[in-house]
Amino acid sequence: MAKPKTSYVCNECGAESPQWFGKCPACGTYNSLEEQLAIQSSTDIPSRGVGSWHAQQTNGKAPSKPAKARASLTFDQISDRQVTRWASGYGELDRVLGGGVVPGSMVLIGGDPGIGKSTLLLQVSNELAQRYRILYISGEESGQQVKLRASRLGVAKRVEVVENENVEVVKETLLAQTSETQGADLYVLPETDLEEILREIDSLKPNVAVIDSIQTVFFPALTSAPGSVAQVRECTAALMKVAKHEDITMLIVGHVTKEGAIAGPKVLEHLVDTVLYFEGDRFASHRLLRTVKNRFGATHEIGIFEMVDNGLREVPNPSELFLGNRDEPAPGTAIVVACEGTRPIVVELQALVSPTSYTSPRRSTTGVDYNRLVQILAVLEKRVGIPMSKLDSYVASAGGLSVDEPAVDLGIAIAIVASFRDRIVDPGTVLIGEVGLGGQVRSVSQMELRLKEAAKLGFKRAIVPKGQKYPNLDIEIVPVSKVIDAIIAAIPHQTLEESDLEVDEESTPSLTPLLSPESNDLSEGENPPF
Repeated sequence: MAKPKTSYVCNECGAESPQWFGKCPACGTYNSLEEQLAIQSSTDIPSRGVGSWHAQQTNGKAPSKPAKARASLTFDQISDRQVTRWASGYGELDRVLGGGVVPGSMVLIGGDPGIGKSTLLLQVSNELAQRYRILYISGEESGQQVKLRASRLGVAKRVEVVENENVEVVKETLLAQTSETQGADLYVLPETDLEEILREIDSLKPNVAVIDSIQTVFFPALTSAPGSVAQVRECTAALMKVAKHEDITMLIVGHVTKEGAIAGPKVLEHLVDTVLYFEGDRFASHRLLRTVKNRFGATHEIGIFEMVDNGLREVPNPSELFLGNRDEPAPGTAIVVACEGTRPIVVELQALVSPTSYTSPRRSTTGVDYNRLVQILAVLEKRVGIPMSKLDSYVASAGGLSVDEPAVDLGIAIAIVASFRDRIVDPGTVLIGEVGLGGQVRSVSQMELRLKEAAKLGFKRAIVPKGQKYPNLDIEIVPVSKVIDAIIAAIPHQTLEESDLEVDEESTPSLTPLLSPESNDLSEGENPPF
Protein backbone atom coordinates (compact mmCIF):
# COMPACT_ATOMS: atom_id res chain seq x y z
CA MET A 1 0.00 0.00 0.00
CA ALA A 2 1.38 3.39 -0.99
CA LYS A 3 2.34 5.72 1.83
CA PRO A 4 -0.10 8.63 2.09
CA LYS A 5 1.32 11.94 1.03
CA THR A 6 1.57 14.74 3.56
CA SER A 7 1.99 18.45 3.13
CA TYR A 8 2.46 21.37 5.47
CA VAL A 9 -0.01 24.25 5.36
CA CYS A 10 0.45 27.67 6.95
CA ASN A 11 -2.46 28.47 9.28
CA GLU A 12 -1.99 32.19 8.61
CA CYS A 13 -1.85 32.52 4.84
CA GLY A 14 -2.76 29.01 3.60
CA ALA A 15 0.49 28.45 1.69
CA GLU A 16 1.48 24.79 1.21
CA SER A 17 4.98 23.35 1.49
CA PRO A 18 6.26 19.78 0.94
CA GLN A 19 8.35 19.95 4.14
CA TRP A 20 8.19 21.66 7.51
CA PHE A 21 9.87 25.02 8.09
CA GLY A 22 10.07 27.03 11.27
CA LYS A 23 9.15 30.12 9.25
CA CYS A 24 6.51 30.20 6.51
CA PRO A 25 8.23 30.87 3.16
CA ALA A 26 5.21 32.88 1.93
CA CYS A 27 4.15 35.18 4.78
CA GLY A 28 7.13 34.92 7.13
CA THR A 29 5.11 33.82 10.18
CA TYR A 30 7.02 31.63 12.63
CA ASN A 31 5.76 28.23 13.79
CA SER A 32 2.63 28.38 11.62
CA LEU A 33 3.06 25.27 9.41
CA GLU A 34 0.80 22.33 10.24
CA GLU A 35 0.99 18.82 8.82
CA GLN A 36 -1.98 17.65 6.75
CA LEU A 37 -2.70 14.61 4.64
CA ALA A 38 -2.84 15.40 0.95
CA ILE A 39 -6.25 14.53 -0.54
CA GLN A 40 -6.07 12.70 -3.84
CA SER A 41 -8.11 14.55 -6.40
CA SER A 42 -9.23 13.61 -9.87
CA THR A 43 -6.25 15.42 -11.30
CA ASP A 44 -3.93 12.94 -9.54
CA ILE A 45 -5.41 10.00 -11.48
CA PRO A 46 -3.53 9.27 -14.74
CA SER A 47 -5.91 10.20 -17.49
CA ARG A 48 -6.25 12.54 -20.41
CA GLY A 49 -5.03 15.94 -19.28
CA VAL A 50 -5.66 19.24 -20.91
CA GLY A 51 -2.62 18.80 -23.10
CA SER A 52 -3.71 15.41 -24.45
CA TRP A 53 -7.25 16.68 -25.02
CA HIS A 54 -5.92 19.67 -26.98
CA ALA A 55 -3.64 17.44 -29.04
CA GLN A 56 -6.48 15.05 -29.84
CA GLN A 57 -8.80 17.87 -30.87
CA THR A 58 -6.35 19.64 -33.12
CA ASN A 59 -3.97 16.82 -34.18
CA GLY A 60 -1.30 19.45 -34.27
CA LYS A 61 -3.31 21.66 -36.59
CA ALA A 62 -5.39 24.76 -36.07
CA PRO A 63 -9.06 24.01 -35.33
CA SER A 64 -11.31 24.21 -38.36
CA LYS A 65 -14.59 24.79 -36.46
CA PRO A 66 -15.79 28.38 -36.15
CA ALA A 67 -15.63 29.96 -32.70
CA LYS A 68 -18.82 29.36 -30.74
CA ALA A 69 -19.76 29.88 -27.08
CA ARG A 70 -20.75 26.68 -25.28
CA ALA A 71 -21.95 27.96 -21.88
CA SER A 72 -20.78 31.56 -21.62
CA LEU A 73 -23.25 34.40 -22.15
CA THR A 74 -23.01 38.04 -23.07
CA PHE A 75 -24.52 40.71 -20.83
CA ASP A 76 -27.46 41.05 -23.22
CA GLN A 77 -28.18 37.32 -22.98
CA ILE A 78 -28.23 37.31 -19.17
CA SER A 79 -31.78 37.77 -17.94
CA ASP A 80 -32.51 40.86 -15.87
CA ARG A 81 -33.74 40.24 -12.36
CA GLN A 82 -34.63 42.98 -9.95
CA VAL A 83 -32.78 42.32 -6.70
CA THR A 84 -34.69 43.62 -3.70
CA ARG A 85 -32.68 44.09 -0.55
CA TRP A 86 -34.20 42.93 2.72
CA ALA A 87 -34.39 45.29 5.66
CA SER A 88 -32.65 43.65 8.59
CA GLY A 89 -34.63 45.60 11.15
CA TYR A 90 -31.52 47.58 12.13
CA GLY A 91 -30.73 50.67 10.09
CA GLU A 92 -27.09 50.69 11.18
CA LEU A 93 -26.56 47.18 9.80
CA ASP A 94 -28.40 48.07 6.59
CA ARG A 95 -26.08 51.05 6.19
CA VAL A 96 -22.88 49.01 6.33
CA LEU A 97 -24.36 46.35 4.02
CA GLY A 98 -25.08 49.02 1.40
CA GLY A 99 -28.83 49.37 1.93
CA GLY A 100 -29.96 46.00 3.27
CA VAL A 101 -29.38 42.26 3.05
CA VAL A 102 -28.79 41.00 -0.51
CA PRO A 103 -30.44 37.58 -1.17
CA GLY A 104 -27.87 34.88 -1.86
CA SER A 105 -24.95 36.85 -0.46
CA MET A 106 -22.32 35.70 2.05
CA VAL A 107 -21.47 38.08 4.89
CA LEU A 108 -18.53 37.45 7.22
CA ILE A 109 -18.57 39.17 10.63
CA GLY A 110 -15.40 39.17 12.73
CA GLY A 111 -14.57 40.63 16.10
CA ASP A 112 -12.95 40.07 19.48
CA PRO A 113 -14.48 37.52 21.88
CA GLY A 114 -17.42 38.96 23.80
CA ILE A 115 -17.79 42.01 21.56
CA GLY A 116 -21.38 41.09 20.63
CA LYS A 117 -21.26 39.19 17.31
CA SER A 118 -23.65 36.43 18.39
CA THR A 119 -25.88 38.94 20.14
CA LEU A 120 -26.21 41.04 17.00
CA LEU A 121 -26.93 38.08 14.74
CA LEU A 122 -29.52 36.62 17.12
CA GLN A 123 -31.34 39.96 17.26
CA VAL A 124 -31.14 40.36 13.48
CA SER A 125 -32.36 36.78 13.01
CA ASN A 126 -35.38 37.52 15.16
CA GLU A 127 -36.23 40.64 13.12
CA LEU A 128 -35.83 38.83 9.79
CA ALA A 129 -37.87 35.88 11.07
CA GLN A 130 -40.98 38.05 11.06
CA ARG A 131 -40.93 37.88 7.25
CA TYR A 132 -38.54 35.08 6.26
CA ARG A 133 -37.50 31.61 7.37
CA ILE A 134 -34.25 31.72 9.35
CA LEU A 135 -31.91 28.89 10.39
CA TYR A 136 -29.49 29.76 13.21
CA ILE A 137 -26.66 27.19 13.31
CA SER A 138 -24.78 27.29 16.60
CA GLY A 139 -21.48 25.45 16.82
CA GLU A 140 -20.44 26.91 20.17
CA GLU A 141 -23.66 26.72 22.21
CA SER A 142 -26.30 24.10 22.87
CA GLY A 143 -29.95 24.71 22.15
CA GLN A 144 -30.66 25.41 25.81
CA GLN A 145 -27.87 28.00 25.95
CA VAL A 146 -29.21 29.75 22.85
CA LYS A 147 -32.66 29.75 24.45
CA LEU A 148 -31.28 31.26 27.66
CA ARG A 149 -29.48 34.00 25.73
CA ALA A 150 -32.59 34.69 23.67
CA SER A 151 -34.64 35.11 26.83
CA ARG A 152 -32.10 37.54 28.25
CA LEU A 153 -32.14 39.61 25.07
CA GLY A 154 -35.92 39.68 24.98
CA VAL A 155 -35.83 37.90 21.63
CA ALA A 156 -39.04 36.11 22.53
CA LYS A 157 -40.36 34.37 19.53
CA ARG A 158 -41.30 31.02 18.25
CA VAL A 159 -37.80 29.58 18.11
CA GLU A 160 -37.55 25.89 17.29
CA VAL A 161 -34.44 24.13 18.54
CA VAL A 162 -33.37 21.24 16.31
CA GLU A 163 -30.97 18.74 17.86
CA ASN A 164 -29.64 15.41 16.63
CA GLU A 165 -29.91 12.67 19.23
CA ASN A 166 -29.51 9.04 18.04
CA VAL A 167 -30.64 9.93 14.53
CA GLU A 168 -33.91 11.31 15.91
CA VAL A 169 -34.71 14.99 15.51
CA VAL A 170 -36.06 16.58 18.66
CA LYS A 171 -37.89 19.91 18.27
CA GLU A 172 -38.63 22.17 21.17
CA THR A 173 -40.77 25.26 20.79
CA LEU A 174 -39.89 28.32 22.80
CA LEU A 175 -43.06 30.21 23.69
CA ALA A 176 -43.36 33.80 22.60
CA GLN A 177 -43.11 36.43 25.30
CA THR A 178 -44.72 39.20 23.31
CA SER A 179 -47.55 39.18 20.82
CA GLU A 180 -45.42 41.10 18.29
CA THR A 181 -43.09 38.17 17.66
CA GLN A 182 -45.45 35.22 17.78
CA GLY A 183 -45.17 34.68 14.02
CA ALA A 184 -41.38 34.41 14.03
CA ASP A 185 -40.04 31.63 11.80
CA LEU A 186 -36.66 31.09 13.47
CA TYR A 187 -35.02 27.67 13.85
CA VAL A 188 -31.89 26.81 15.85
CA LEU A 189 -29.58 23.91 14.97
CA PRO A 190 -26.72 23.13 17.40
CA GLU A 191 -24.39 21.28 15.01
CA THR A 192 -20.78 21.37 13.79
CA ASP A 193 -20.82 18.60 11.14
CA LEU A 194 -20.92 20.24 7.72
CA GLU A 195 -22.80 17.34 6.12
CA GLU A 196 -25.58 17.51 8.74
CA ILE A 197 -25.77 21.28 8.30
CA LEU A 198 -26.14 20.94 4.52
CA ARG A 199 -28.84 18.27 4.96
CA GLU A 200 -30.81 20.54 7.28
CA ILE A 201 -30.48 23.47 4.88
CA ASP A 202 -31.67 21.28 2.01
CA SER A 203 -34.63 20.06 4.07
CA LEU A 204 -35.68 23.35 5.71
CA LYS A 205 -34.86 25.61 2.73
CA PRO A 206 -34.36 28.78 4.80
CA ASN A 207 -34.05 32.25 3.34
CA VAL A 208 -31.19 33.12 5.69
CA ALA A 209 -28.71 30.82 7.44
CA VAL A 210 -26.50 32.04 10.29
CA ILE A 211 -23.26 30.10 10.97
CA ASP A 212 -21.87 30.78 14.46
CA SER A 213 -19.03 30.20 13.92
CA ILE A 214 -17.20 28.95 10.82
CA GLN A 215 -14.14 27.88 12.88
CA THR A 216 -16.23 25.24 14.70
CA VAL A 217 -17.65 23.62 11.55
CA PHE A 218 -15.75 20.61 10.19
CA PHE A 219 -15.91 18.40 7.08
CA PRO A 220 -15.57 14.72 8.11
CA ALA A 221 -13.68 13.80 4.94
CA LEU A 222 -10.76 15.98 6.04
CA THR A 223 -8.43 14.67 8.74
CA SER A 224 -7.38 18.10 10.01
CA ALA A 225 -8.90 19.61 13.15
CA PRO A 226 -11.81 22.07 13.03
CA GLY A 227 -10.57 25.62 12.59
CA SER A 228 -7.54 24.61 10.53
CA VAL A 229 -6.81 26.21 7.18
CA ALA A 230 -8.11 23.28 5.15
CA GLN A 231 -11.31 22.92 7.19
CA VAL A 232 -12.19 26.62 7.07
CA ARG A 233 -11.46 26.82 3.35
CA GLU A 234 -13.46 23.75 2.36
CA CYS A 235 -16.42 24.46 4.65
CA THR A 236 -16.70 28.03 3.43
CA ALA A 237 -16.47 26.93 -0.21
CA ALA A 238 -19.26 24.37 0.33
CA LEU A 239 -21.51 26.92 2.03
CA MET A 240 -20.82 29.45 -0.71
CA LYS A 241 -21.87 26.94 -3.39
CA VAL A 242 -25.16 26.33 -1.56
CA ALA A 243 -25.74 30.05 -1.05
CA LYS A 244 -25.29 30.87 -4.74
CA HIS A 245 -27.24 27.89 -6.12
CA GLU A 246 -30.15 28.02 -3.67
CA ASP A 247 -30.20 31.84 -3.28
CA ILE A 248 -29.76 31.56 0.51
CA THR A 249 -28.16 34.42 2.42
CA MET A 250 -25.32 33.26 4.68
CA LEU A 251 -24.29 35.28 7.75
CA ILE A 252 -21.04 33.80 9.03
CA VAL A 253 -19.24 34.57 12.29
CA GLY A 254 -15.45 34.44 12.12
CA HIS A 255 -12.95 34.36 14.98
CA VAL A 256 -10.06 36.81 15.00
CA THR A 257 -6.39 36.40 15.87
CA LYS A 258 -4.62 38.31 18.62
CA GLU A 259 -3.58 40.85 15.98
CA GLY A 260 -7.27 41.49 15.18
CA ALA A 261 -7.39 39.82 11.73
CA ILE A 262 -9.90 37.15 10.73
CA ALA A 263 -8.54 33.76 11.82
CA GLY A 264 -7.88 31.19 9.11
CA PRO A 265 -6.67 31.58 5.54
CA LYS A 266 -6.95 34.85 3.70
CA VAL A 267 -8.97 33.03 1.05
CA LEU A 268 -11.88 33.12 3.54
CA GLU A 269 -12.22 36.87 3.04
CA HIS A 270 -11.85 36.47 -0.72
CA LEU A 271 -14.67 33.92 -0.94
CA VAL A 272 -17.35 35.95 0.83
CA ASP A 273 -19.15 38.98 -0.59
CA THR A 274 -18.94 41.24 2.46
CA VAL A 275 -16.50 41.44 5.38
CA LEU A 276 -17.58 43.29 8.53
CA TYR A 277 -15.52 43.93 11.65
CA PHE A 278 -17.23 44.43 15.01
CA GLU A 279 -15.04 46.72 17.11
CA GLY A 280 -15.25 48.38 20.48
CA ASP A 281 -13.54 49.05 23.77
CA ARG A 282 -14.46 46.62 26.52
CA PHE A 283 -14.60 49.56 28.94
CA ALA A 284 -17.05 51.47 26.72
CA SER A 285 -20.63 50.67 25.87
CA HIS A 286 -20.57 51.59 22.17
CA ARG A 287 -19.70 49.15 19.38
CA LEU A 288 -18.62 49.94 15.81
CA LEU A 289 -19.58 47.72 12.87
CA ARG A 290 -17.11 48.56 10.10
CA THR A 291 -17.18 47.45 6.45
CA VAL A 292 -13.85 46.27 5.04
CA LYS A 293 -15.11 44.61 1.84
CA ASN A 294 -18.49 44.90 0.15
CA ARG A 295 -19.35 43.79 -3.37
CA PHE A 296 -22.79 45.40 -3.13
CA GLY A 297 -22.01 48.76 -1.54
CA ALA A 298 -19.39 51.21 -0.32
CA THR A 299 -16.53 50.11 1.90
CA HIS A 300 -15.37 51.77 5.14
CA GLU A 301 -18.95 52.47 6.20
CA ILE A 302 -19.63 52.19 9.92
CA GLY A 303 -22.68 51.41 12.00
CA ILE A 304 -22.76 52.34 15.67
CA PHE A 305 -24.48 50.34 18.39
CA GLU A 306 -24.66 50.64 22.15
CA MET A 307 -24.55 47.61 24.45
CA VAL A 308 -27.38 47.76 26.98
CA ASP A 309 -29.00 45.26 29.36
CA ASN A 310 -31.22 43.67 26.71
CA GLY A 311 -28.67 43.51 23.90
CA LEU A 312 -27.47 45.94 21.25
CA ARG A 313 -29.28 49.19 20.53
CA GLU A 314 -28.74 51.48 17.54
CA VAL A 315 -27.22 54.92 18.00
CA PRO A 316 -29.09 57.16 15.52
CA ASN A 317 -26.93 60.25 16.12
CA PRO A 318 -23.35 59.09 16.78
CA SER A 319 -21.95 62.63 16.86
CA GLU A 320 -23.57 63.21 20.25
CA LEU A 321 -21.85 60.08 21.54
CA PHE A 322 -18.35 61.37 20.67
CA LEU A 323 -18.88 64.98 21.70
CA GLY A 324 -17.97 66.22 25.17
CA ASN A 325 -19.88 68.75 27.25
CA ARG A 326 -19.92 71.87 25.10
CA ASP A 327 -21.38 73.94 27.94
CA GLU A 328 -18.21 73.49 29.99
CA PRO A 329 -15.28 73.52 27.54
CA ALA A 330 -11.82 72.59 28.80
CA PRO A 331 -8.37 73.75 27.66
CA GLY A 332 -6.72 71.57 25.04
CA THR A 333 -9.88 70.39 23.27
CA ALA A 334 -10.92 70.86 19.65
CA ILE A 335 -13.87 69.68 17.56
CA VAL A 336 -13.32 67.96 14.21
CA VAL A 337 -15.61 66.35 11.63
CA ALA A 338 -14.40 62.92 10.55
CA CYS A 339 -15.91 60.87 7.73
CA GLU A 340 -16.31 57.10 7.90
CA GLY A 341 -17.37 56.10 4.41
CA THR A 342 -20.30 58.40 3.66
CA ARG A 343 -21.13 59.12 7.31
CA PRO A 344 -19.81 62.33 8.91
CA ILE A 345 -19.15 62.15 12.65
CA VAL A 346 -18.34 65.12 14.86
CA VAL A 347 -15.64 64.11 17.35
CA GLU A 348 -13.97 65.93 20.21
CA LEU A 349 -10.16 65.68 20.32
CA GLN A 350 -8.34 66.17 23.60
CA ALA A 351 -4.67 67.06 24.02
CA LEU A 352 -2.41 67.41 27.04
CA VAL A 353 1.04 68.97 26.81
CA SER A 354 3.43 69.15 29.78
CA PRO A 355 7.20 69.57 30.32
CA THR A 356 9.03 66.26 30.06
CA SER A 357 11.09 64.76 32.86
CA TYR A 358 13.09 62.54 30.55
CA THR A 359 15.64 62.95 27.79
CA SER A 360 13.15 61.80 25.16
CA PRO A 361 9.62 63.20 25.53
CA ARG A 362 6.66 60.83 25.63
CA ARG A 363 4.05 60.68 22.86
CA SER A 364 0.83 58.78 23.48
CA THR A 365 -2.33 58.48 21.38
CA THR A 366 -5.79 56.95 21.80
CA GLY A 367 -7.90 56.75 18.66
CA VAL A 368 -5.39 58.86 16.69
CA ASP A 369 -2.62 57.60 14.42
CA TYR A 370 0.71 57.83 16.24
CA ASN A 371 2.76 58.60 13.14
CA ARG A 372 0.49 61.51 12.20
CA LEU A 373 0.85 62.93 15.71
CA VAL A 374 4.64 62.83 15.47
CA GLN A 375 4.46 64.56 12.09
CA ILE A 376 2.18 67.33 13.42
CA LEU A 377 4.45 67.89 16.44
CA ALA A 378 7.42 68.35 14.10
CA VAL A 379 5.45 70.89 12.03
CA LEU A 380 4.47 72.86 15.16
CA GLU A 381 8.08 73.03 16.32
CA LYS A 382 9.57 73.95 12.95
CA ARG A 383 6.86 76.20 11.46
CA VAL A 384 5.19 77.68 14.55
CA GLY A 385 8.05 77.71 17.04
CA ILE A 386 6.60 75.63 19.88
CA PRO A 387 9.42 73.57 21.50
CA MET A 388 7.63 70.23 21.29
CA SER A 389 10.94 68.36 21.71
CA LYS A 390 10.87 69.42 25.38
CA LEU A 391 7.25 68.49 25.99
CA ASP A 392 5.33 65.29 26.61
CA SER A 393 2.27 65.08 24.33
CA TYR A 394 -0.90 63.06 24.84
CA VAL A 395 -3.75 63.10 22.30
CA ALA A 396 -7.03 61.16 22.50
CA SER A 397 -10.42 61.12 20.81
CA ALA A 398 -13.54 61.23 22.96
CA GLY A 399 -15.18 57.83 23.24
CA GLY A 400 -12.13 56.06 21.82
CA LEU A 401 -13.34 56.36 18.21
CA SER A 402 -10.52 55.72 15.75
CA VAL A 403 -10.03 58.81 13.56
CA ASP A 404 -7.06 58.17 11.31
CA GLU A 405 -7.93 60.28 8.28
CA PRO A 406 -5.84 63.39 7.40
CA ALA A 407 -8.85 65.71 7.79
CA VAL A 408 -8.40 65.72 11.59
CA ASP A 409 -4.80 67.02 11.42
CA LEU A 410 -5.82 70.63 11.95
CA GLY A 411 -7.90 69.73 15.01
CA ILE A 412 -4.95 67.85 16.53
CA ALA A 413 -2.63 70.80 15.98
CA ILE A 414 -5.04 73.34 17.49
CA ALA A 415 -5.75 71.11 20.51
CA ILE A 416 -2.00 70.78 21.18
CA VAL A 417 -1.42 74.54 20.95
CA ALA A 418 -4.43 75.24 23.18
CA SER A 419 -3.11 72.82 25.81
CA PHE A 420 0.37 74.34 25.59
CA ARG A 421 -0.96 77.82 26.40
CA ASP A 422 -3.83 76.53 28.60
CA ARG A 423 -6.43 78.26 26.44
CA ILE A 424 -9.95 77.24 25.44
CA VAL A 425 -10.85 76.90 21.78
CA ASP A 426 -14.20 78.45 20.86
CA PRO A 427 -16.69 75.59 21.53
CA GLY A 428 -18.80 76.69 18.55
CA THR A 429 -15.96 76.13 16.08
CA VAL A 430 -15.10 73.01 14.10
CA LEU A 431 -11.73 72.44 12.43
CA ILE A 432 -11.31 70.59 9.15
CA GLY A 433 -8.09 70.27 7.18
CA GLU A 434 -4.90 68.35 6.53
CA VAL A 435 -1.60 69.76 7.78
CA GLY A 436 1.30 69.63 5.34
CA LEU A 437 4.97 69.44 6.26
CA GLY A 438 5.42 73.04 5.19
CA GLY A 439 2.84 74.23 7.70
CA GLN A 440 0.15 74.71 5.07
CA VAL A 441 -3.47 73.61 5.49
CA ARG A 442 -4.50 71.33 2.64
CA SER A 443 -7.99 70.58 1.34
CA VAL A 444 -9.84 67.34 2.12
CA SER A 445 -12.65 65.38 0.49
CA GLN A 446 -16.40 65.41 1.28
CA MET A 447 -16.24 68.95 2.63
CA GLU A 448 -19.91 69.71 1.96
CA LEU A 449 -20.98 66.60 3.88
CA ARG A 450 -18.84 67.61 6.87
CA LEU A 451 -20.10 71.17 6.95
CA LYS A 452 -23.74 70.07 6.78
CA GLU A 453 -23.23 67.80 9.78
CA ALA A 454 -21.56 70.60 11.76
CA ALA A 455 -24.34 73.05 10.90
CA LYS A 456 -27.00 70.49 11.86
CA LEU A 457 -25.45 70.13 15.33
CA GLY A 458 -25.48 73.89 15.91
CA PHE A 459 -21.85 74.86 15.27
CA LYS A 460 -21.53 78.48 14.17
CA ARG A 461 -18.05 78.58 12.65
CA ALA A 462 -15.80 76.29 10.62
CA ILE A 463 -12.08 76.79 10.03
CA VAL A 464 -11.34 75.13 6.71
CA PRO A 465 -8.63 75.09 4.00
CA LYS A 466 -8.45 78.05 1.67
CA GLY A 467 -9.10 77.72 -2.05
CA GLN A 468 -12.25 75.57 -2.13
CA LYS A 469 -15.78 76.62 -2.99
CA TYR A 470 -18.12 76.02 -0.07
CA PRO A 471 -21.92 75.70 0.00
CA ASN A 472 -24.09 78.43 1.47
CA LEU A 473 -24.96 76.98 4.88
CA ASP A 474 -25.94 78.42 8.23
CA ILE A 475 -22.34 78.38 9.40
CA GLU A 476 -19.51 80.94 9.12
CA ILE A 477 -16.64 79.78 6.91
CA VAL A 478 -13.13 80.88 7.92
CA PRO A 479 -10.66 79.83 5.19
CA VAL A 480 -6.98 79.56 6.19
CA SER A 481 -3.86 78.65 4.26
CA LYS A 482 -1.35 78.07 7.10
CA VAL A 483 -1.43 76.48 10.52
CA ILE A 484 -0.52 79.76 12.20
CA ASP A 485 -3.55 81.40 10.57
CA ALA A 486 -5.77 78.64 11.96
CA ILE A 487 -4.29 79.14 15.44
CA ILE A 488 -5.06 82.87 15.32
CA ALA A 489 -8.62 82.17 14.20
CA ALA A 490 -9.35 79.29 16.59
CA ILE A 491 -7.91 80.55 19.87
CA PRO A 492 -9.62 83.70 21.23
CA HIS A 493 -7.55 86.80 20.61
CA GLN A 494 -5.89 88.12 23.77
CA THR A 495 -3.46 90.97 24.29
CA LEU A 496 -0.38 89.94 26.24
CA GLU A 497 0.95 92.16 28.97
CA GLU A 498 4.64 92.46 29.71
CA SER A 499 4.18 90.33 32.83
CA ASP A 500 2.82 87.48 30.71
CA LEU A 501 6.18 87.17 28.97
CA GLU A 502 8.08 86.53 32.20
CA VAL A 503 8.23 82.74 32.32
CA ASP A 504 9.95 80.42 34.75
CA GLU A 505 12.45 78.56 32.58
CA GLU A 506 12.55 75.58 34.94
CA SER A 507 8.81 74.90 34.70
CA THR A 508 7.86 76.17 31.27
CA PRO A 509 9.85 76.23 28.01
CA SER A 510 10.96 79.56 26.59
CA LEU A 511 8.36 81.45 24.55
CA THR A 512 10.88 83.49 22.61
CA PRO A 513 10.59 81.44 19.39
CA LEU A 514 6.82 81.33 19.74
CA LEU A 515 6.44 85.09 20.08
CA SER A 516 8.90 85.95 17.33
CA PRO A 517 7.15 87.69 14.40
CA GLU A 518 9.69 86.11 12.04
CA SER A 519 8.74 82.58 13.07
CA ASN A 520 4.99 83.23 13.25
CA ASP A 521 4.66 85.32 10.10
CA LEU A 522 2.73 87.97 12.06
CA SER A 523 2.42 91.42 10.65
CA GLU A 524 4.08 94.29 12.48
CA GLY A 525 2.15 95.55 15.45
CA GLU A 526 -0.20 92.52 15.57
CA ASN A 527 -0.57 90.78 18.90
CA PRO A 528 0.26 87.05 18.97
CA PRO A 529 -2.72 84.75 19.51
CA PHE A 530 -1.22 83.20 22.61
